[in-house]
Amino acid sequence: MAHFSADDEATLQAMLRQLFQSVKEKITGAPSLECAEEILLHLEETDENFHNYEFVKYLRQHICNTLGSMIEEEMEKWTSDQNWGEEFGYDTVVQHVTKRTQESKEYKEMMHSLKNIMMIVVESMINRFEEDGLRSQERQKKMQKEKSNSYCTDNCSDSDSSFSQSYKFCQGKLQLILDQLDPGQPKEVKYEALQTLCSAPPSDVLNCENWTTLCEKLTVSLSDPDPVFTDRILKFYAQTFTLSPLYMTKEIYTSLAKYLELYFLSRENHIPTLSTGIDITNPNVSRLLKKVRLLNEYQKEAPCFWIRHPEKYMEEIVESTLSLLSVKHDQSHLVSQKILDPIYFLALVDTKAVWFKKWMHAYYSRTAVLRLLEKKYKSLITTAVQQCVQYFELCETMKADEALGHSKPHGNKQKTFYYSGQELQYIYFIHSLCLLGRLLIYTQGRKLFPIKLKNRKDLVTLTDLLVLFTQLIYYSPSCPKMTSSIHLENYSPASMVTEVLRILCDQKECAIECLYNNTVIEALLQPIHNLMKGTKAVPYCSETALIHIADILARIASVEEGLILLLYGENMNSSEEKSLTGAHIIAQFSKKLLDEDISIFCGSEMFPVVKGAFTSVCRQIYGTCEGLQVLVPYSLHESIVKAWKKTSLLSERIPTPVEGSGSVSSVSQESQNIMAWEENLLDDLLNFAATPKGLLLLQRTGALNECVTFMFSQYAKKLQISRHRKFGYEVLVTQVASTAAGAVALQSSGFINALITELWANLECGRDDVRVTHPRSTPVDPIDQSCQKSFLALVNLLSYPAVYELAGNQGLPNKAEYSLREVPTCIVDIIDRLIILNSEAKIRSLFNYEQSHIFGLRLLSVICCDLDTLLLLEAQYQVSEMLLNAQEENTLETSESHRDFIIDSLSVERNHVLVRINLIGGPMERILPPRILDKGDDLYPWPMFSSYPLPNCYLSDCVTRNADLKQDNIVGKLLLHFKMCDKQTEWIENCRRQFCKMMKAKPGIISGGALVELLGKFVLHLSESPSECYFPSVEYTAIDANVKNESLSSVQQLGIKMTVRYGKFLSLLKDGAENDLTLVLKHCGRFLKQQRASVKSSLLCLQGSYTGHDWFVSSLFMIMLGDKERTLRFLQQFSRLLTSAFLWLPRLHISRYLPTDTIESGIHPVYFCSTHYIEMLLKAEVPLVFSAFHMSGFAPSQICLQWITQCFWNYLDWIEICHYIVTCVFLGPDYQVYICIAIFKHLQQDILQHTQTQDLQVFLKEEPLHGFRVSDYFEYMEILEQNYRPVLLRDMRNIRVQST
Repeated sequence: MAHFSADDEATLQAMLRQLFQSVKEKITGAPSLECAEEILLHLEETDENFHNYEFVKYLRQHICNTLGSMIEEEMEKWTSDQNWGEEFGYDTVVQHVTKRTQESKEYKEMMHSLKNIMMIVVESMINRFEEDGLRSQERQKKMQKEKSNSYCTDNCSDSDSSFSQSYKFCQGKLQLILDQLDPGQPKEVKYEALQTLCSAPPSDVLNCENWTTLCEKLTVSLSDPDPVFTDRILKFYAQTFTLSPLYMTKEIYTSLAKYLELYFLSRENHIPTLSTGIDITNPNVSRLLKKVRLLNEYQKEAPCFWIRHPEKYMEEIVESTLSLLSVKHDQSHLVSQKILDPIYFLALVDTKAVWFKKWMHAYYSRTAVLRLLEKKYKSLITTAVQQCVQYFELCETMKADEALGHSKPHGNKQKTFYYSGQELQYIYFIHSLCLLGRLLIYTQGRKLFPIKLKNRKDLVTLTDLLVLFTQLIYYSPSCPKMTSSIHLENYSPASMVTEVLRILCDQKECAIECLYNNTVIEALLQPIHNLMKGTKAVPYCSETALIHIADILARIASVEEGLILLLYGENMNSSEEKSLTGAHIIAQFSKKLLDEDISIFCGSEMFPVVKGAFTSVCRQIYGTCEGLQVLVPYSLHESIVKAWKKTSLLSERIPTPVEGSGSVSSVSQESQNIMAWEENLLDDLLNFAATPKGLLLLQRTGALNECVTFMFSQYAKKLQISRHRKFGYEVLVTQVASTAAGAVALQSSGFINALITELWANLECGRDDVRVTHPRSTPVDPIDQSCQKSFLALVNLLSYPAVYELAGNQGLPNKAEYSLREVPTCIVDIIDRLIILNSEAKIRSLFNYEQSHIFGLRLLSVICCDLDTLLLLEAQYQVSEMLLNAQEENTLETSESHRDFIIDSLSVERNHVLVRINLIGGPMERILPPRILDKGDDLYPWPMFSSYPLPNCYLSDCVTRNADLKQDNIVGKLLLHFKMCDKQTEWIENCRRQFCKMMKAKPGIISGGALVELLGKFVLHLSESPSECYFPSVEYTAIDANVKNESLSSVQQLGIKMTVRYGKFLSLLKDGAENDLTLVLKHCGRFLKQQRASVKSSLLCLQGSYTGHDWFVSSLFMIMLGDKERTLRFLQQFSRLLTSAFLWLPRLHISRYLPTDTIESGIHPVYFCSTHYIEMLLKAEVPLVFSAFHMSGFAPSQICLQWITQCFWNYLDWIEICHYIVTCVFLGPDYQVYICIAIFKHLQQDILQHTQTQDLQVFLKEEPLHGFRVSDYFEYMEILEQNYRPVLLRDMRNIRVQST
């Protein structure tokens, strides 16, 4: 190529001219330049003479000369390196060599040289374009006649434009073509006419007056026996479909459909029968299939553009199609003699009915299709249902050996081109199945049912059809006869039916109408029933069929309506005793599989997959509160953990693969299978943590640490829990972090370390230097968006049990110097580096001091809303003192005796936190300063302080003081009205009724001295009633002198001061109350210690007394107006009642009344019982709020545990706290649950709003419950009691060790 002469240039120009002349018909017919480029790019695929062009030959020879030797060397090198094993096929070699060639220097040089030469040639041709155009016209006159009709390539010439050419064409040419297409004409003449027609622009042909006549003529000509002639007609049709507008292609399509319809109706055509089958090598069959294939290709493309045209065009296409597919021949008495209908041939070219799927996708076309099906072509649906019924009957009657033969692929390769009648029936069945499956998705499609079938008395309803589909999964053979071994799974009956059912499951409205009924569920569970009885499910029911069934059941269980159906059946409110519901059967079967009590599949390679599939169904069920309640009796957690331990031992025994050993691949595959099964079981166990009670069961298995480690590994990979879950791992983390053992597991797994590292990278810096491509934007929010996710994750994590386990009894590092690259690794480090910045070294170690410290203060503000956490941080780290010192340092001396506070973001934030942590009260009892500045002259009117007491402006004036004497008199009269009855039970019920009336009518009178009298008298009678007592009586005779030497923790001591301060503010306590409350707490400590069990545990919370402050006793002490004796007497009586277990949390701390494994878990019954039912009722009663929690990655159980633990201090005003306690004492512990549900109902709009702003956790923890009054929701709570009390009280009574 280096010596490129003028002769070479002329030769190349001639070659290019030849190429252009050959393809100009295709290019000039293109509607746009882009289409012309596409035609040239795909010329090799569309032009049969491509490799005969001189230019192509020249390029091939040039490539061979330049790169041939290198390609041969590369192939030899590759094959020698790879030993040409069976696993390396021809395609692999080609891909490798092509890649190496394209990367070579020689290839690049060749391409550069070719480009330069072609630029010279093309420029020369452009310069002499007019001369070449004239020469081209002269040569064309000497060529064949049809070439002379083509217009010149010079599109710039006015005389040779397509407009003038089309004018010449339409004036007489079309009539001439019509005459030449006459059947009596010689084939050469007809060929010439078609060639002329194909070379003309489609738009010009369409504009001719005789276009309609031409369509009719072409339709008639399709019956011509000459295959070349009919192929050219189809080529014209294809070209028209590709390049013409809808109104033109519509006429072509309808004419082709009409032709096929007449072809199938004609008795003269030899259409194959079922007995003969279809041999696609037969010329007649091949031509027919080409026509059907062309029709089908247009069917699939038309929906892309027909919405841009009038509806009538689309309707004509739809009706002509349905008319063709509805063609039926006179049925012979013998099925084998049946002549094949058009739909068999359509099914051959489009087995999965993709055309119908596309037509049904858009409302525009779907409406027309369904209307025509209903009015004129319902027989099409009838025959589809009939085909499914016939296939099922065939499967049902086949014997096992026949089914086995049916499922084997044929070894004869020639058989590939022949479809037997049985195979055709199967193909038609698949087409019908896909068509019906798509039809059922839509409401109007479902309205076409029921269907009347021949030879069947009853109508086929939707339920009948779904039961039929379900039975096909386990009745049909494992794979069809029609396919090769590569495609068995894609077209096996079970896979196809399962695919259809999956689609139906994903459409909620459709699933409710079609799938969610007992009949369909029973059909799905039928093989399980039979296997449980120890017999084969049905003939041919394989492991694969069971896996498909489990897949459908899992999808059903993942939707609320489906879950309810599995749990309770359709008649969940019926009192009639019926057979076990689906959930029970699935649980029993899964347990048998896990315990390997079913011998039929033991030893099978698929057995672990079957076990995993059904355990996955159970996981969908026990991952919900209501589902777990149903499955608890089956102890699935124990079976799963046994299977996991067994699998874990197997994975340890797998031998290490030895290099060169032939068993390496088999060992590797075995280890992968075992590891996958082990991870699957851990995932199953982990999903118990989705509910409070499930977390208790998980902890009892002893596998909590492994599950949390697995969760962290999946979380690090950004993987979801399962394909059916609609939320990530945040909810699980929140549940786990609500318990002491869970927090320790999160720490040991590395989760907390990773969380803090990620936070620090966003807030300060990463461990390593990262190249800065652009400067970080300056934060405008107190917590930058990049840190928001980490902030919420820490809020979720830092419940009091977690804080105590992770930071309890640990001092701060308080180093003399901190490295700028020193990254915190634990919670104590976060407190040290971001919250308690009490040294210059800490401040200097931060790149973004202000931003980072605000983050820490905001975190402190949230976690200190849990009063136990506040007391712990105050006792260990003196948080208040640190904040006050920081405020003192942030002042400016204005005169010798006066200093002003500097108002900045940090001082405003510290002021807010100081007021929050030092002032106790509900929404009407304290005033918290805002965190933002006001507009106007006085930017921050709230006074700052650097020492106690707080300024009075933060104390509310709207505090309800002690009830007056009038109220006491009213309640006194009421107490006299409570006359003793002969039966104590009647008196108690009478008291409860009167209490409810008071709460609804005059709730304000239940306070002060009246409340003391009410509680004292009522609890006294309850403790004397054996039916009301839950715990045995405990003798306690200690006096004050005996307990004076008892010690209280620093947390309790601070709690006493906080209580007395709050009591004095409410005018409930007097001087000396601190000593009395101290004695009360010491008495309680000794009283509860008598009932404590011995336990060995590494958890800090189980090392001694209750770790938090006793907020219930403090509340009761205030209710009793500081009366020590009355408080102790009440507590002794109250301790016998079931309610004490849920209101008085220290009551059951390491208590001997709890099972040992519950004690060792460190989980309180309030968590695994009360909050479990709160989540369960919340989902049923206030579903939007429940969904909001899951969308926010937060669990209702955590915030409810915090509310209940501190008796709603700081969340409700004092009068409402009293009403909460007295309501639970009078009406039962289940009212604790109902009150929380009422609170969520009250907060619904706020919760939904804060879900959108992504700060729900912060809102619920920081904000008091504005406007909530217990009395306002009394009627609602009574309704909840009627619906749920039996279940709740039964479970609450089951917390204690049962006597045997």
